[in-house]
Amino acid sequence: MTRLIVAAGGGGDAVAAAMLGTALYGDADPLVIFTYSWDRLLVDPLPGPRSSRDFTGLVDLAPSVSAVPPEARPIPPAGSTLPRLASELPHTFALLDPYQGVKGVTRQLQELITHLSPKSVDLLDVGGDILARGDEPTLKSPLADAITLAAASQVSAPVRLLVAGPGLDGELSADDLRPLLGPVVHTFTPTDAELILPVLEWHPSEATAMLAATARGVRGSCKIRDAGLPVPLTDEGPKVYEVGMANALSRNELARASLTSATLNEAEACSHEVCGFSEIDYELKKAVRLENRSSVAWDHQAVLSRLNEFQTEAHRQGVTHATFRHITEALYLGGGQRDALRWLLLNARPGQYDAPLWCVTTSTTA
Repeated sequence: MTRLIVAAGGGGDAVAAAMLGTALYGDADPLVIFTYSWDRLLVDPLPGPRSSRDFTGLVDLAPSVSAVPPEARPIPPAGSTLPRLASELPHTFALLDPYQGVKGVTRQLQELITHLSPKSVDLLDVGGDILARGDEPTLKSPLADAITLAAASQVSAPVRLLVAGPGLDGELSADDLRPLLGPVVHTFTPTDAELILPVLEWHPSEATAMLAATARGVRGSCKIRDAGLPVPLTDEGPKVYEVGMANALSRNELARASLTSATLNEAEACSHEVCGFSEIDYELKKAVRLENRSSVAWDHQAVLSRLNEFQTEAHRQGVTHATFRHITEALYLGGGQRDALRWLLLNARPGQYDAPLWCVTTSTTA
């Protein structure tokens, strides 16, 4: 029988869902991952999530749900990691389309449950911002998680809410989340992480990269995009906790406010009312900044010199690691230069690669 995992925020949550499904259920049952195509600006230059209208080659899975096979393609200028995930991971990726609001996502999820009759339904969030009230000053991306939480609370089948790596998304701290977490369901191991390490060589998710790193025993603190505070890499990092759905919904004001939304615009309006902002607005503003910012011309020696300056400052701050996404931004390189940067660093200084992160000093893998 099928297992169904809903990737609460899309992006890296879908990658983590693949690791979780194998760790919890093995390979005996087919795994369907229900996820947004919402990869943020490094992969997709268009702010916001993609809908089924943004792809060619989708396959019908349920009346209002499409699967994204390896041969599917986003219609330019849109981008998406889902076709490549489908080609590299042995799972079915079902496209979560939020453009009809929580009502539409609830209908899609209910159709999947009816069609698949899954043995279990899990809702997975890496980092824990699905438990945000909505007024936290460090909160950056509440909308996607709130929509999936609201939808999952309204379907007929029981849904288990799981939070992996509390604090790893850099939005809510592990200290703030700890009182809200229930029992540990699983602790990821180096063997678990091996499944997704090849994906994380190209996938830009920072939270799931740190989840895999902590599963491998990496400890310290990690710098992430947008100059946020360094994220602690601790023994809590590889743990997966169960959280009561009712408790999460009672805490997440945005999820409650958007329960009856019938369009993404309505859900986004709820985000403005509850949180004072929307992550789609944030992406729009960042897209303009990136468009107006000139990338530094590529020069190997110049890049390594700027990297030395970056590492010196990071080390001074007590930071041990950085994501490749953050380094790309910190060195004023364009998103299209991330792969070139990664190739350069791994070939010039392979001893500093603490997969899938970059160690700013020396390796600290246990």
